[in-house]
Amino acid sequence: MKKLLLLLFFAGCASVQPVQPKVIQSQDAGRSITASPQGPSVKPSVLQLASPTPDYVNRVQYLGNDSVIGMIRQYTVKKNDSLIEIARKFNLGYNEITDANPGIDPFVPDSNISVLIPTEWILPDVRLREGIILNISEMRLYFFPNKNSRFTYTFPIGIGDDGKETPTGEFKIINKTARPYWIVPKSIRKEDPKLPQVVPPGPDNPLGSHALRLSIPSILIHGTNRPWGIGRKVSHGCIHLYPEDISWLFTHVKKGMRVTIIRQPVKVGMRANRVYLEIHSDGNVNYLREAIILLSRKNLLDRVNSVKLNRAIKEKRGIPVIISD
Repeated sequence: MKKLLLLLFFAGCASVQPVQPKVIQSQDAGRSITASPQGPSVKPSVLQLASPTPDYVNRVQYLGNDSVIGMIRQYTVKKNDSLIEIARKFNLGYNEITDANPGIDPFVPDSNISVLIPTEWILPDVRLREGIILNISEMRLYFFPNKNSRFTYTFPIGIGDDGKETPTGEFKIINKTARPYWIVPKSIRKEDPKLPQVVPPGPDNPLGSHALRLSIPSILIHGTNRPWGIGRKVSHGCIHLYPEDISWLFTHVKKGMRVTIIRQPVKVGMRANRVYLEIHSDGNVNYLREAIILLSRKNLLDRVNSVKLNRAIKEKRGIPVIISD
């Protein structure tokens, strides 16, 4: 199973056309998985799980007065586990589980070791928390059912590869398609001439079981037949979700709902009067400068411990870290 994971490729999406019930043309092409080594890091305060099989408890998070939600936990690796399988069990992406556990082989981790389950997040800094908010930098989707929602639902995502980046901006859902057909673009058929012109609904369809078309051409939020690509740059711009997540989201969103796509590699938040910083690796970013700007804007700079700040920036573990005394 683990050797197979190393060889998997991923497919994806693009423009929509009404053929059969619904036929969707997509630009997403395959991307291979490779593991990247990480350096050492500190150990944050965590909760030890009593059960190895959680019920997607991090799908829904209560919105209190603070901007930090969820809780960091730990999990003991069982025989034949991989970090990729553990990530899906906890509704996390590949980037989240590997960034939180540097130095651990994501495909063949040692048994009986404890790994960090990064199910804690700082909410994205946006003007309006409503509808779907996607942060490209952390590869995560936040769903706010309405303006006054006391809860947010959150899911890991796959995004556009380098040179085919998922666009940022404010959009709307203009169409919902269950069991989509996929018209294979000519560009992708040139890469793989064995592909058919149309892929019907089913396990071989890279769009998965459901698709949400956005008001920007060629960009969809959809499922996938290659779930190991969640938390990776695997598409030509579309947003991928785990099969179980897209089916849930599909039934809860409505046409016309707002979709805000942002790129925030640095997030600042508060919980219990403590200052938190969350850093995600995202290209050529001056993380210290971005952090100082955000902390100054929120009038929190004078509460920051500079040693903790610099350590959080250096490690970039993608989890909220306390940087105040």
